[in-house]
Amino acid sequence: MSSLSVSNSHLTNELAVSIRGVGLTYTTSIDKKPTLKARVKSLGRGKKQTRIVRALDDINLDVQYGQVLGVIGTNGAGKSSLMRCVAGILPPSQGRIEVYGSVSTLLALGVGFNPSMSGRDNVFLGGLAAGMSREEIAGNFDEIAEFSELGDAIDAPMRTYSSGMYARLAFSVAAVVRPDILIIDEALSTGDAKFKEKSLNRVKELRSDDRALILVSHAMQTIRETCNDVAWLHKGKLVQRGEPNAVIDAYQEFLHLGKSAVIDEDF
Repeated sequence: MSSLSVSNSHLTNELAVSIRGVGLTYTTSIDKKPTLKARVKSLGRGKKQTRIVRALDDINLDVQYGQVLGVIGTNGAGKSSLMRCVAGILPPSQGRIEVYGSVSTLLALGVGFNPSMSGRDNVFLGGLAAGMSREEIAGNFDEIAEFSELGDAIDAPMRTYSSGMYARLAFSVAAVVRPDILIIDEALSTGDAKFKEKSLNRVKELRSDDRALILVSHAMQTIRETCNDVAWLHKGKLVQRGEPNAVIDAYQEFLHLGKSAVIDEDF
């Protein structure tokens, strides 16, 4: 049996997120194309097979206020699945997640955006989804628009946005909301170098004793510079957790990549 519990109050330096025995299992279908002989026998009807995927396997993890937790691992390690569970987007199949405070995530904001509406209207949608009042959003709108650097495009339909513009607006809303717990999943890897640096600086500004940040990224140098704790996931399991340099070094050794500036930023 799984559950997600949310509390709206917290004390500085205490528990922000508690993950206990969390597993996530889902079933996916696979279309299997029949051979010529099989098509003749089955009158051209194909077969569908199902496969059970274990995205997360018995994850135990605590995040405290004042921590900036980096989450690393190869594609398919379960990083985004875990973030979706913490954000309440996906219910875990097993285990329990307790969240002590308000959560803002680029995942949730991205899901909440309406491509047919303007960027301006989506700022209000995203802010409301993050728990802000309409008055609070209006009061912060100029800061959000300025940070996004979208200019007049803020009034264009979001279906006309590039992926970089979309991510800029989502990040700008999330960063201005200033929630208790902020989850950022690969947002800093989208956009030009100038905006990446600007976004990273904002994340550093958000670090404080009364806030918890969770940053999912393949950019190892960003993780080294920003985080004070790192969790390494592999095939849905928590492999190692601890001091950033130690965990990242072990991760890179595991991948037989060694250490270089190119690998740190681009892998």
